Amino acid sequence: MASLFSYSLRNMLARRLTTALTVGGMALVVFVFAAMLMLSEGLRTTLVLTGSPDNAVLLRQGAKSEMESAVDRDQAPLVESLPQVARAADGGPLAARELVVLITLNKRGTTKPSNVVIRGIGTHSLELRPQVKLKEGRMPRFGTSEIIAGESIARRFSGTGIGESLRFAMRDWTVVGVFEAGATGFSSEVWGDVDQLMAAFRRSSYSVVVARMQERDGLAGLDGLRAGLAADPRLQLEGKRETRFYEEQSEMMAKFLGVLGTMLPAIFSLGAIIGAMITMHAAVANRVREIGTLRAIGFQRRDILRAFLVESLLLGGSGGAIGLLLASTLQFVTISTMNFQTFSELAFSFTLSPRIALWSLMFGTFMGCLGGILPAIKAARLVIVDALRAA
Repeated sequence: MASLFSYSLRNMLARRLTTALTVGGMALVVFVFAAMLMLSEGLRTTLVLTGSPDNAVLLRQGAKSEMESAVDRDQAPLVESLPQVARAADGGPLAARELVVLITLNKRGTTKPSNVVIRGIGTHSLELRPQVKLKEGRMPRFGTSEIIAGESIARRFSGTGIGESLRFAMRDWTVVGVFEAGATGFSSEVWGDVDQLMAAFRRSSYSVVVARMQERDGLAGLDGLRAGLAADPRLQLEGKRETRFYEEQSEMMAKFLGVLGTMLPAIFSLGAIIGAMITMHAAVANRVREIGTLRAIGFQRRDILRAFLVESLLLGGSGGAIGLLLASTLQFVTISTMNFQTFSELAFSFTLSPRIALWSLMFGTFMGCLGGILPAIKAARLVIVDALRAA
């Protein structure tokens, strides 16, 4: 087996041009395949990391997003008084009433507008989101028209840098800080005092209440919180774990990208498979005499079949590895798209996971196998005498 492997490898190196073209075609297909999967994974990861497993999002029953939800002013204190809500250091409920609205801003250097999320926050919002850290400037003072911008927003939109101002809801708002939130959706938001934003937008209800959960009466945090909501008929709300809530926000877009990432490479792979098949057929035609010699010195049909399959698998595996290596460089690229649930712009990066790397390598190897199976069978079925009589 080692000699057959060496034989296949030497023949690949002897036909450098055809080998390079075949491997290159497969590498491009694997690159597209891996890039689409990384795009879907990056979107899903960004939104899932936005939430914390210890937090619950309480929103109106049936609402699919914060934009659709409404929590009345008189409901918020009832939620915060539930025994399943953890206590903060000051003894009050570790919960935050938040408002989510959309505004339109122009991108820097252009007149192209895009939707941006404005989030009204409470005094405990930062404590509930430990991944959010102040990067520059200071936090806004509650009771004023001061705001802070996520670093992704500050970098891409006009008026969102420190010292700049925005005008929306018939007010001027001063940007006093920029915060970083890692690879989360919060980086694509602008934050300010929830009560000031409620008054400016003339809203009579909050969007959601975010609360830290604790175990109570033997029930896990979320189960206990849901039981508390169900026990009070005044609370027509439902509770979701924050990580699951944000994961649901990514499902539609992630599925679309997943389907696109499967269909496009499937179509492109036909060309790569045909290319591999032509290459292997040419290899068989040019090495008929060699195959006859191998058979004459004792190698069996299965050995010849195995040798040509190994060669095609090496082609596919090499293409898969090169395509994956090229796709891995996309991790340094940040792109933005519209969140289908909130219709706001969301910035995220390509994310390469071990699962995507494995699938990409398997996809390249599979293409090589399909392209080489028929030529390998043809080579194994050659008659020794006819092969030795070849030119």
